[in-house]
Formats: sequence, C-alpha cells, structure tokens
Amino acid sequence: DPVTIILNFSLDKIHLIEGGLEPFNPGLPVQVPLWLAINLKQRQKCRLLNACPTSPSGWTWKSWRRLGIMNEMKKLLPPLLHGAHQTPVKSRFGLHYILKADEIWSLIKDVRDTRIAKLRVSANSFMRQQEAHAKLDNLTLTEINTSGAFLTQALDHM
Repeated sequence: DPVTIILNFSLDKIHLIEGGLEPFNPGLPVQVPLWLAINLKQRQKCRLLNACPTSPSGWTWKSWRRLGIMNEMKKLLPPLLHGAHQTPVKSRFGLHYILKADEIWSLIKDVRDTRIAKLRVSANSFMRQQEAHAKLDNLTLTEINTSGAFLTQALDHM
C-alpha cells in the first residue's frame, strides 16, 4: 500500500527495484511504500497524512465497523485485505496517526481470532475423521503461516 507523507527534507529522485520515486521536496505530499514511510517516520523525517486507512480494495474504517456483524457468521469469512499481513505493522508504527485506530485494531483482532478458531475446528474434524486430503479456501498468508506448523505436526501423528 502506498502511504502519503509530508517530508521535512529534500532529496533527489530515488531509484528502487519497484520503480523510482519523484524528487522529495519539503512540505509537499508524496506517496511512498509503507516500509519507507515507517523508516522515515521512525527517524522523524516526515509526518503521515493518511488519517483513515484504506486498502487496495477500498476498505475504509466504516467498512471495518461493519465487520462486527460478520463475526457471528457461520461460514468462513473471506480474506479482508490483500495485505492483511501488513495490518499489525501499520498499527504498531502508526497507531496514533490513524483515526479510530483502537476500534479498527479491535475488529481486526476479532476477525482474525474467529477465522483461526474456525480453521482449528476444521483441522480437528479433519484429523478425527482421518481423511486423506482436505481443501482449505480463502486463507490469507498469515493464516497459512499460523496454522502450517500445527497441521504438519498433526499429519505426522496420523
């Protein structure tokens, strides 16, 4: 996700693998990758402009608020963000710059906990029935990494 920042220093054009960034001029908004915004903010070289986080898919904080209803749905929720693994990074380094960050963080944790719990229940059912294979749809990278070790160890005991 590109992040809009206002720099307090000037710098010539930066050439990165993913493309070049325009010359930096102090006081003018510029969009930079998330990792660069975090680095510059930690060094107090810029301030963040994004008051309300949005993802590439267009989610705003109002969309996040609606997710409270989804926690009670019985089917597995689809992945919310393409960059779901970036959410903890954004919250950890920019929490006080994001409008209603506490509500957003609480909703993210609720949805993540619900999804992981449903994944574990499905995995337990899979193991009890001693199935030969299973199909898991709509998993995010974070969920795959979280459950990978558990599933691997469980399969070793079959």
